[in-house]
Amino acid sequence: MTHAIRFHQTGGPEILVWEEVEVGQPGPGEARVRHTAIGLNYVDTYVRSGAYPASLPSGLGTEAAGVVEAVGPGVTDVKVGDRVAYSGGPQGAYSEERVIPADRLVVLPDGISDQQAAAMMLKGMTAQYLIRQTYKVKERDTILFHAAAGGVGLIACQWAKALGATVIGTVGSAEKAELAKAHGCEHTILYTRENFVERVREITNGSMVPVVYDSVGKDTFSASLDCLAPRGLMVLFGQSSGAVEPVNLGILAQKGSLYVTRPTLGTYAAKRADLLAMAQDLFDVVLSGKVKIEVNQTYPLKDAAKAHEDLQSRKTTGSTILTV
Repeated sequence: MTHAIRFHQTGGPEILVWEEVEVGQPGPGEARVRHTAIGLNYVDTYVRSGAYPASLPSGLGTEAAGVVEAVGPGVTDVKVGDRVAYSGGPQGAYSEERVIPADRLVVLPDGISDQQAAAMMLKGMTAQYLIRQTYKVKERDTILFHAAAGGVGLIACQWAKALGATVIGTVGSAEKAELAKAHGCEHTILYTRENFVERVREITNGSMVPVVYDSVGKDTFSASLDCLAPRGLMVLFGQSSGAVEPVNLGILAQKGSLYVTRPTLGTYAAKRADLLAMAQDLFDVVLSGKVKIEVNQTYPLKDAAKAHEDLQSRKTTGSTILTV
């Protein structure tokens, strides 16, 4: 028997329980992984609360790193003893050990620690598709990134700067502004005190930006549209403040023939070849030193409820991991 965090009903952090679970042998196409570090992500709170549906009782989490303990029939992508990481697949990463589809596993290169991997797979590959695929950030672009001091923000802003872009980041406090500036943001906006549309207009001399990356949702969506240049792209990839209200698409015409997309990592990394290419791009930029992965908070796995409380109370910055 091993242990895992599970929940039997949806609700607040207090519903998360530490339970004994049985982990069987891997079947065809599966691998059993012993976790060493597990990623904490805001999307986990959506699943726990019921905002994203899950079959109950349920495990939680889709990102972790560890060691392959056993493989099932037909598995050739990984072998016993490999250090691996993953992001995606079935819920259940908040566990000491689990069985998972082997085609979701990526072998870690030397130079990337288990802790780094657990902190960066979901956030880093999200940053990858956002700035390398959804909108390909180019040299001399000026972009707006909301929640720049968050886990995805700190990675994406460093990466965008390395690509030659000027990054404007919104943050919720002076402390987070300093953190964002140290991780690629040329300009920071305290959205709790400043009108970010006016500040973007000032920074860009009225040109506005070709793309806005928004994981906040309800509180920032409408004003974000006003930050876009004509034919600009609104990239909504989260909703930490709540779901965006229905939008009359005619507004997009009025504001300059704008585009809106709601991308997910699951779609971009659905094919194994794409998953591997995205992971390699991420590993390369981290190994180059241009993007630094820093774990700012660590909690024992059994204290996952406390980690969720701190995450939702905005007490965390950057990446957080749960350790086994």
